[in-house]
Amino acid sequence: MATAAPARSVERHGATRGGGARSKSVAPGLRRPAPTPARARPAANHDGSSDSCRVRVAIRLRPKNAEELAHGDDFDSCVELQPESKRLKLKKNNWSSESYKFDEVFSENASQKRIYEVVAQPVSVLEGYNGTVMAYGQTGTGKTYTVGRLGKDDPSERGIMVRALEHILSSMSFETDRVAISYLQLYLESVQDLLAPEKTNIPIVEDPKTGEVSLPGAAIVEIKDLEHAFQILEIGEANRHAANTKMNTESSRSHAILTIHLQRSSRIKEETSSSFSNDVQDIVPDDLPLVLKSKLLIVDLAGSERIDKSGSEGHMIEEAKFINLSLTSLGKCINALAENSPHIPIRDSKLTRMLRDSFGGTARTSLIVTIGPSARHYSETSSTIMFGQRAMKVVNTIKLKEEVDFEILYKKMEREVDQLTSELERQQKLRQSEKMLWNKKLEEYEMSFRDLKKTSNMQIETLENEKHQLESAVRKLAHDLAEEKGQKTLLYEQITHVEKLLNETKQQQLENLSRTKILDDTSKQHEKETGELLRQLEEERRCSASYKDRLSVLERQLCDAQSSFQESNVRALEAELSKANEEFTSQVQSLKEKISKLVSEKELIYDELKSTKEKVQQEIRQRQDLEDQILRLKQSGSDNFVEESKTSFGMVRSGSGLGNASYLSKSGKLREVPSSQRGTISKIFEEVGLSNVLALLKSEDLDVQIHAVKVVANLAAEDINQERIVEEGGLDALLSLLETSENTTIHRVTAGAVANLAMNGSNQGMIMNKGGARLLANVASKTDDPQTLRMVAGAIANLCGNEKLHFMLKQDGGIKALLGMFRTGHNDVIAQIARGIANFAKCESRVISQGMYFSIWHRKGKSLLIEDGVLTWMVANSNRFSASTRRHIELAFCHLAQNEDNTCDIIASGGIKELLRISRESPREDTRNLARKALDSNPAFLKEVQ
Repeated sequence: MATAAPARSVERHGATRGGGARSKSVAPGLRRPAPTPARARPAANHDGSSDSCRVRVAIRLRPKNAEELAHGDDFDSCVELQPESKRLKLKKNNWSSESYKFDEVFSENASQKRIYEVVAQPVSVLEGYNGTVMAYGQTGTGKTYTVGRLGKDDPSERGIMVRALEHILSSMSFETDRVAISYLQLYLESVQDLLAPEKTNIPIVEDPKTGEVSLPGAAIVEIKDLEHAFQILEIGEANRHAANTKMNTESSRSHAILTIHLQRSSRIKEETSSSFSNDVQDIVPDDLPLVLKSKLLIVDLAGSERIDKSGSEGHMIEEAKFINLSLTSLGKCINALAENSPHIPIRDSKLTRMLRDSFGGTARTSLIVTIGPSARHYSETSSTIMFGQRAMKVVNTIKLKEEVDFEILYKKMEREVDQLTSELERQQKLRQSEKMLWNKKLEEYEMSFRDLKKTSNMQIETLENEKHQLESAVRKLAHDLAEEKGQKTLLYEQITHVEKLLNETKQQQLENLSRTKILDDTSKQHEKETGELLRQLEEERRCSASYKDRLSVLERQLCDAQSSFQESNVRALEAELSKANEEFTSQVQSLKEKISKLVSEKELIYDELKSTKEKVQQEIRQRQDLEDQILRLKQSGSDNFVEESKTSFGMVRSGSGLGNASYLSKSGKLREVPSSQRGTISKIFEEVGLSNVLALLKSEDLDVQIHAVKVVANLAAEDINQERIVEEGGLDALLSLLETSENTTIHRVTAGAVANLAMNGSNQGMIMNKGGARLLANVASKTDDPQTLRMVAGAIANLCGNEKLHFMLKQDGGIKALLGMFRTGHNDVIAQIARGIANFAKCESRVISQGMYFSIWHRKGKSLLIEDGVLTWMVANSNRFSASTRRHIELAFCHLAQNEDNTCDIIASGGIKELLRISRESPREDTRNLARKALDSNPAFLKEVQ
């Protein structure tokens, strides 16, 4: 199938308002490249002027309404028209006026028909160019009348929408052309379909390649005649938001955008070889049917308004806010385009995104600016005129969108497709038969494969069984081998024991043999000696018989000698054995004593090791308990408690600041911590202990550290815990976190904890001496998080309530940091700033009234606040904030006025008017009395008032 026809684009640059021609290169986001190749055609120039592509701006003056006619001179006209020179003179007063030139100037008597012919008809969309007609002006100046008036009963009152549809329908051929419309409104920055009210918040989609803007889901209704168009427009007008205000009984509360989509047939006969690629030339004939596609945007903007003049209330204020915001974004885009700025803030509003093709884009654009004659609305009229003057400087690059009409080509291609389809079906049948053949072969192969797989599985199962049998046999053999090895080991041990016993027996036998041998040798020696004696005896017997008696004596002596010799040997052996036994016993006793000593030392070491192990396990259990409790803290939502704690109100206990209970009851409701959360935190505190909680502030785990700070902040909110936290080093740990941590959550919760501690007068001096104010100021300079700045401002505000710390607070940059946080524009932060200034000023006033000038804390002279520029800030912002914040500023202003040294600065800054206003309009009687006292007691003030 063929793709969409390539579009042909023609670019043309207009002239600037000054008359000199200038070319304008459209930003990438605004330029739409041609989606398809086509032949270029020159843009038609209807009026022949050189500024045909510049945004054309006409101005229309509304007649005086009934209210202006009734007041007469009270509402003099500030506008003078000069239609012949196309100029308008805006009179500020009788002697000052300014003149402006427009493309057309319409008086209050100009007809609707002439308005259409001059403003809308030149925006020709019938030739394939996009166009935009838009009405802009203050509420109640006739924009909807000019653009959207239906005039069904009186055709002369028909507005641009109806006349444009009537002109287009009369110029179209419904056989070949097509007209469709969509009708949308931008209400509260939400795109809604006026033809299908159930469709709300329609998305705006931008093509990243072409930059075209589309709204998928919006209803597009094709129309055939003017009566049908009337019905569609009446449905849209009925669904549009409108309200009754002091400026207009039917004030539009939304921007209405009517989009007319056109499609016209055209035919160009010329060579196409230069316009298409080689691939396209093969299938596209020389005579191409072309289609012109264009769209006309008719925009009825809601009027800008001032609340004090329109009297809007309730939901209408919210509507006015969104209307003014979108118109402001449109004005910024116009300014940027008029000044050739490199950046066009189109994405700031949905209105500018929907109109991106109308200003600086590819559409012809005409702007009708409506104004009122009354001098009462001089500033709004001047602003509207300047918008029109800037819009005249915007130059658009118009493009012709032509696409090839493939509807005719489709019929020819359809026949070829039919032939190809039949051929394809034949090929498919052939392939089907081949596929069946291959499927049959595949089934055969699959069957053989299944058989083979079955046989293989059976073989695998057999092998697995054999493997299991072999494994069981191997396990059994291994078991038997292990048992046999055990038996052999036991037998070897028995043999070793027997060999040892044999060796011992052999040794004993050898000893016994040696002893026996010695005894044998001794016996032999004795026998030898006895034999010798016997021979001697025989000899002597033979010699003398007288020797017998002597011999007997000698024998007896010999026997006695032998017995005595044996007894002496035995006693000697027994003595040696006894001595050896005693030595062995003493050695054994010594060894027993050493073993006993070693055993006692071992038991002592074991006891110490067991005790140490129990301590380590106890510490591990305690740490686990702490981590579990921290996890419970996460689940208990303590973060909400910290941010809702007393620091958000910054109660000050030192001096007579603004943080007492009576003040809080008047300035706002104190958000209490839920009792369940307080009970959980108190229970954890009792179980864990303050020292363990403070130790977690140094944890390397960021989540543990954050929740530990939250627990400390919650504990610091109770008076009974503050002293213990400071004594345990909690203040030092918190200030260290402020100085070293880079985490925003740590900064926010730590500042809240410091603010809680600063509620106690005894803690304020320690915070200042430890550099707390300097650290808080440093945090304020590094972050833009409103909640963190609210906590920091609350802490500094608490310190401002101690007159002894004022000079140190200024030196450490606390006052400058307090004013610097005004940059956030957040109401809660500004409320804390105002409270701190009021605390500071009240303490200074009390010191002056009591004559308490101390060399260390104060010096006589103007207030330290004035030196840091606080007075100028209060005068500039006294009426901008909520009632509670204004009361703080008013109170601070009155206290500063009590010091005569501040007189010159208050007069120079315009503070006398503020004092007079406070003395008359302040809602608090004590504040009014204080302002009157300051005015009456100061001669310089009285002189300025007179």
